[in-house]
Amino acid sequence: MEYEVILGFLMLLSMVSVIFVGFPIAFTLLFLAFAFGAAGLGVNRTFSLAYLQIWGTMKDEIMPAIPLFVFMGFMTERAGLMERLFQGFRDLLASMKGSLYLAVLLTATVFSMATGIVGASVVVLGIMAGPMMARAGYSQSLSAGAIAAGGTLGILLPPSIMLIVMGPTLGVPVNLLYSAAIGPGMMLAAVYIAYTMIRSYMSPNVGPAVPLDERVPLRQALIEVVRGVLPLAALIGFTLGTILSGLATTTEAASCGALGAVLLAVLYRQASFARLREAAIATITTSAMVLLLAVASNVFGAIFTSLGTAGVVTEFLAALDMPNMAKLLMILALIFVLGWPFEWPAIILVFLPIFLPVIEALDFGMDRMDTMLWIGALIAVNLQTAFLSPPVAMSAYYLRSVMPSWPLTTIYRGMGEFMVLQVLGMILLLLVPAIALWLPHALR
Repeated sequence: MEYEVILGFLMLLSMVSVIFVGFPIAFTLLFLAFAFGAAGLGVNRTFSLAYLQIWGTMKDEIMPAIPLFVFMGFMTERAGLMERLFQGFRDLLASMKGSLYLAVLLTATVFSMATGIVGASVVVLGIMAGPMMARAGYSQSLSAGAIAAGGTLGILLPPSIMLIVMGPTLGVPVNLLYSAAIGPGMMLAAVYIAYTMIRSYMSPNVGPAVPLDERVPLRQALIEVVRGVLPLAALIGFTLGTILSGLATTTEAASCGALGAVLLAVLYRQASFARLREAAIATITTSAMVLLLAVASNVFGAIFTSLGTAGVVTEFLAALDMPNMAKLLMILALIFVLGWPFEWPAIILVFLPIFLPVIEALDFGMDRMDTMLWIGALIAVNLQTAFLSPPVAMSAYYLRSVMPSWPLTTIYRGMGEFMVLQVLGMILLLLVPAIALWLPHALR
């Protein structure tokens, strides 16, 4: 085996080892890329590759959509729309068993289509619903699972930041990838709701109805739901509607969404310099993390590929005497495991390009566009599952930070139940690609 190829394998092994120890991913990727690149390719070629990758990433017209969508999410959160929506659903569904589970999951589903940020959704849902569920005597584990699983829908449902980055990597338009993710996202939300409601009706102590003295008149509850749903529905329609219909590019729609979020905050008298400043700082922090990871991942991937190791890995996977579905399952399993230690930008921008030639060679009786959209949806569901799978499971730490009274083992147990539902949903998506493809076919 050539010297450069061996260096590439050592580079990959070093990355996994160092990140497991706890070093920051972006700086680790950059350091290893420059160190191993200089050893295998020479200093001049390494810096030239790094310069081209950084410049190419920053010139990508899709990248400005990331901070704009992030700002839209933070601004709608600080405008109090999520709290209003949750309270409206809670009051409207108060007479039902498991009403708080249902309110959490409906709120999470609607709000996920206005923000692509997992951490923010889990934290806000935990703050709003966690204490209320604890006081009502709801199951701690099922409550934790519902909040964590509902919050992670933001990584799957548009305007997911992850899908914006994944689209160019797979070579598919972002608007079609968004449309392919809507079916699986709604399917999972429906599965979550069905599971929590069945559990509540089978065991009334798991999710009792809201006490009579805490309920409000039906008319008042309906008004609150309308006030909570209509503004977000208008914002979602204004952004995602124009993207899916092709009337605006992703970046153009994101800028309209950011402006719409500010206007909603003004309309609900929640706009202030302090809130605007908080949203701006949170946007800068989150966007800087994502974009730095994107740059570092691109540099690492370019040097890893130039060393020739990516080609060797691809040839090895392609040469395996396995059915197409078995190869796809193996790739999905590898991505799932990688989702524990790595942030999604590293997986999408470093590892997915390694697997991509193998994926493109697989024949499932579909054209390339349908295959990439279907597999893109599968990868998105897969990475969402990684957010719920111990031992890393970032959603658990987000939730624990706002609900310290819930033991981490209890949160893990609840998330484990929903992870099983995720796996069942992914199996269904594997068997029935139309779940992801029906909307792209309608839009094409």
